[in-house]
Parts: sequence; structure tokens; C-alpha cells
Amino acid sequence: MNGRTLLLAALRAHSPWDAREASMLARIAAFVETHENCFERTLLEGHVTGSAWVVNPERTHALLVHHRRLDRWLQPGGHCDGSPDVLGTALREVLEETGIHARPVSEAIFDVDAHDIPARGAEPAHVHYDIRYLAEAPLSCQPVVSPESREVRWVPLEEIARLGTDASVLRLVEKTLAWNRRCG
Repeated sequence: MNGRTLLLAALRAHSPWDAREASMLARIAAFVETHENCFERTLLEGHVTGSAWVVNPERTHALLVHHRRLDRWLQPGGHCDGSPDVLGTALREVLEETGIHARPVSEAIFDVDAHDIPARGAEPAHVHYDIRYLAEAPLSCQPVVSPESREVRWVPLEEIARLGTDASVLRLVEKTLAWNRRCG
């Protein structure tokens, strides 16, 4: 099976958290179905990206980066650059952006989101069709700041909403807290 086929199967297997994520899931699946080059950054209307929601094993903190360009707190992630291995992309981006080797909790998709990226220089406005995976690393792992970020840190889940993050990051927090209630 090719990368698009594998991603479409994983998208079909994913259960969205709420109506907003269900809408994003449908939008992403339609995009991947209609664009053979969906993993390529050169696809100017948008492209698949991979990110990781990195939590400590106790699920009390998440690893966030304050993105320099977007001026917002986000989970680590980035471009696939042609690779259909979206999980591999997500884990690579965690390492590049934070210096931390996170391990995936599962190969299943944890969350999806499609978000607009504003135009910058010669790069037109476009959409990131973000596939998100759950990963873990111990709080003892000290993050480093990459040139893409202003700051990187472990943030207690209950403090994330105060950082002014977007609704999709808050959904990641909700999912984690629900897991804590169910399994804790």
C-alpha cells in the first residue's frame, strides 16, 4: 500500500472527539483523496503535516513550543517534505524543535486539525492538514529552544488554557484529561 492509502485507512479508523474535529477529519480525508502529492510542501494550496502531543507518562504536563512565526503556543510539528511517514515526521519534529526523543504511545492518530497559515514573503497563504499523534517523554527531559521557537517548556495541563492557545490545542488537553479520569 502506498502512503496515501495508509493515511486514508488511518483517518477512517480515527474517532473524532467532537463535531469540530469530525469536520476537520472529513476535510483532511477529502484533501488526501484528491491530491496525490499531499505530502509535498510544494503543493501551494496546502499539505499534510505531522505533529506530536507529547505528554509525560503520568499525563500531567504537555511539551509546548512558542512558535516564533505564528506567535502562539503549539505542540511540536512540521512538514512531511514528501515523506508519507507522518508519525516519523511528527517524532522528527519533536526532536528538532525541542531536543527531546519522544516515543509514540500508539501508531494510531490521536487528533486531526486543518488550519490556515498566513502568507509570508513569496509563500502564499495555505492550509496545514495536521495529523497528530500521542507521544511520551519523562519530565526529566529538558527541552532546548530551536530557531523556530521563542520558548519550549513542559506546561501543566491545567495551565495551558491561560497561554492563549487555539481551540485545537485545548481539545488535546480535553482528550488527555478525559484519559486521566478514565484510567487514573
